[in-house]
Amino acid sequence: MTQQFDGLAFSPADVLLPQNCAYGKWSVVACDQYTSQPEYWQRVEETVGAAPSALRLILPESCLDGPNVETDIVEVNNTMTRYLREGCFRELPESLIYVERRLSNGRLRRGLVGKVDLEQYDYEPGAAAQVRATEGTVLSRIPPRVAVRKNAPLELPHVMLLTDDPDKTVIEPLTARKGDFEALYDFELMEHGGRVSGWRLDRAAAEQVAAALRALADPAAFNARYGTQDEPVLLFAVGDGNHSLATAKECYERQKRLTSPDQWTDLPARYALCELVNLHDASLEFEPIHRVAFGVEPEALLEALLEAYPGAYSGEGEGHVLRYVHADGCGAVTVPHPQAQLEVGTLQSFLDEYTRLHGGRVDYIHGAGVTRELSLKPGNLGFLLPAMGKQQLFPTVIHDGVLPRKTFSMGEAHDKRFYLEARKIR
Repeated sequence: MTQQFDGLAFSPADVLLPQNCAYGKWSVVACDQYTSQPEYWQRVEETVGAAPSALRLILPESCLDGPNVETDIVEVNNTMTRYLREGCFRELPESLIYVERRLSNGRLRRGLVGKVDLEQYDYEPGAAAQVRATEGTVLSRIPPRVAVRKNAPLELPHVMLLTDDPDKTVIEPLTARKGDFEALYDFELMEHGGRVSGWRLDRAAAEQVAAALRALADPAAFNARYGTQDEPVLLFAVGDGNHSLATAKECYERQKRLTSPDQWTDLPARYALCELVNLHDASLEFEPIHRVAFGVEPEALLEALLEAYPGAYSGEGEGHVLRYVHADGCGAVTVPHPQAQLEVGTLQSFLDEYTRLHGGRVDYIHGAGVTRELSLKPGNLGFLLPAMGKQQLFPTVIHDGVLPRKTFSMGEAHDKRFYLEARKIR
């Protein structure tokens, strides 16, 4: 079946599914969520208790800077090995899994779980690969993630790839056929995460997916779609998990340096498990990712923001409007004639330079309510950013390269992908 996918960056994978456990306790949200809300992860700990869980196979990003991070990583890897030894998984060879996620708002998001070929992925700005990053990769964020992955026998994905399929030829036709597929799971997710169901595609459906992807990857059709000429095909854009996929790429490149080129195809690390989602899925909304500066003097930071851009002024007007909130009030700064395409680009370049010179740290927050709550604490200053239209994504990546990091989020934090499937990477 995998031969049908030759040359495509997405293909069936040897998927591991947990068995003999409570799926509601096994499946937990992506590790890069709730980084400034330790109480969330504490509730998850209490929910899971001593039950087998993906929580024991990941390291929440809020723990990456913790004093016991090295011990935590060893414990994660040991638990992976123990789960494998104890038969906690069943393997589905060369499989694609059709996923339906009923979100907390009632909408249905459709996806397809398979693997991405890291040889066809490049996160560098201006890359010509079939799979490209959508945001600038912060290289300093890669090493701590490599430390988690490099010796791990398993991966659990929260990466979501997007394909620009307005005619809905790849994933949507599977909905009517799911009754013919093997049902794999159907359960409620914890912490208001909604409900998730999955079915294993049969051979005919997988071949249909391959044919549809190959049509989208046709160079002539691609260039006609975007009004370009001889532009390399961008078939998949990373919607969520940019840094996780970049980490997988780095780990693969490390293994390549120790392996003969004729063996690269057989390296499990060459691939990464992910979920493919259509950019035009009706449930898919691009939510802004807000910023909160911690450990700063709000008025001093706002004064520096006004000084950083010629003609910037307090209040709302023409240009990029940067709305803020802190313990003593709220307001906006307008930057006229901005050089960046998006408000987040104008703000991020300033915050990077300000924290470099004056200290403090910036966190990236999903949800306006959480942003306001954090911003009202002394020493904090929050910026509420507008959402980017999702129709801008592929043209922007094609013409301008990657977006500023943390430009958008596909839904609120509780609607992020939950860990469920796994795959051997060693």
